[in-house]
Amino acid sequence: MARSAETRNTGTRNTGTRNTGTGSTKTRSTGHQTLITVAPTGAEADKSAVPTLPVTLDELVVTAKECQAAGAAVIHVHIRDEAARPTLDRDRLGDTVSALRESTDLIVQLSTGGAVTDSFAARLAVLEADPDACSLTCGTVNFGDDVFANPWSFIKELYQLTQDRRIVPEFELFDLGQAATLHRLLGEFGPPAGGHVHCDLVMGVPGGMPGDVATLAAAVAALPAGVTWSATGIGRTTLPVMFGALGAGGHLRVGMEDTLSLARGRPVTRNAELVERAAELARIAQRPPMPAADARAFLGVSDRHA
Repeated sequence: MARSAETRNTGTRNTGTRNTGTGSTKTRSTGHQTLITVAPTGAEADKSAVPTLPVTLDELVVTAKECQAAGAAVIHVHIRDEAARPTLDRDRLGDTVSALRESTDLIVQLSTGGAVTDSFAARLAVLEADPDACSLTCGTVNFGDDVFANPWSFIKELYQLTQDRRIVPEFELFDLGQAATLHRLLGEFGPPAGGHVHCDLVMGVPGGMPGDVATLAAAVAALPAGVTWSATGIGRTTLPVMFGALGAGGHLRVGMEDTLSLARGRPVTRNAELVERAAELARIAQRPPMPAADARAFLGVSDRHA
C-alpha cells in the first residue's frame, strides 16, 4: 500500500533528511505562494477546430503578456509552423525564446516532448534555443492512440545535456512508475541545473495515470524527498486535480494544451481565463500566485537575459 503523501503547504515533499540526490536535504520555502505555469498551445489541438489557440509568434506573445498579468510565472512552450502544424524548427524556437524574453518576465520553458512523431535527435536539439527551462518526461506512456516514447537512453542523454547547458528541467511524470525513473536519474547523475528538483504530475491522459485525488496522493508519496511539484489535469480532470493539488500544497499548470473547456458547454476563449481561475483558487487557498522573480529563485533558474 502506498504511503500517504507527506506535504507541506509549500508543495515540498517533507520526509525528513533522506538524501535523494537533489544536492540538499533542506526543504524549499515558497512563502506560501503558488507557482502557476501556463501551457498555451501544445501539439495536439487543431487551429481550424480551435480558432483561439495561439499558434503564431504574435499570438503567443500576446497570450504570454495576458497570462503573466493574470498570475502565471512560467510558460511551457510548443510552437507551430506557418501552417499551424507542430514543429521543432530551431530558428523558430530561438525566435520564440527571444520574443518571450523581450516581452515578458516569464520563465520560458520549452517542451522537449514535441509531437509524438518527432525524432529523439530533434527533441534533444530543442536545448540549442537556450531556454530558461525545459520539460523532461520520465518514461514512455501510451498517449491516446499513440505512444509517447521516452526510453532510458534518451532520458539520461537529455538530462545530462540540461546539466551541461545549465537549463533547468521540469520532470514530467505521466504515470506512477515514472517516479522510480526520477529516483534512478538523480541517483546516477546528481542534481539538476539550479540544484532543485521540481516535477509536474500530468494526470488524465488516456494511457497515463488517472486525474483523481487518490492517484495524486500516491504520486506525491512516490516522489523523492525535498522535491516540489505541480499538477496538471487533462480535460475533465482539470478541476479535480487543481483542487487536490492546492489542498496537498502543490502547484498548478493550466492552459489550452491541457483543456479547451472552461465549464460544461463553455469553451476557453483565451489562456488567461484558465490562469485567472487558477490564480483565484490559489488566493482562496491562502497561497497567492508566485511572481516570476520569486519563481526564478524557487526553481533555481539563472538569468539568461543578459
